[in-house]
Formats: sequence, structure tokens, C-alpha cells
Amino acid sequence: MKAEPQSSKPWWKQLWPWLLILGPALAAIGCAITIYLAFTVHADESVRDGIKRGLKVEQVQP
Repeated sequence: MKAEPQSSKPWWKQLWPWLLILGPALAAIGCAITIYLAFTVHADESVRDGIKRGLKVEQVQP
């Protein structure tokens, strides 16, 4: 019995490596977008008419 020669393609032309890379790549892109938004949108929002102490904002007496 002769074994048939397999036509092996390079790894980048096969589907499975790309499916395995896709999950972590999407997670890294989502992480980068989240970090960007965390530092650019409302990063230094000022508190008006109050003093921020920890997580609580107290009203300032006029």
C-alpha cells in the first residue's frame, strides 16, 4: 500500500491558525480601546459645587 502524498499548505493559508489567533487578537484590541476611552473621555471631570472625599461628593456651603 502506498500512502498518498499530502498537499500541505503553509500555515498562513489554513483556517485553524487564524481562528485560534482571532480570539486573543480581538481581546487585545478591545482592551486597547477600553484603556483609550478610560483616559480620554471624562478623565478629569471637575466636581462643581462640592468637595470630593473618596467616593462621596459633599456639598459646599455658599
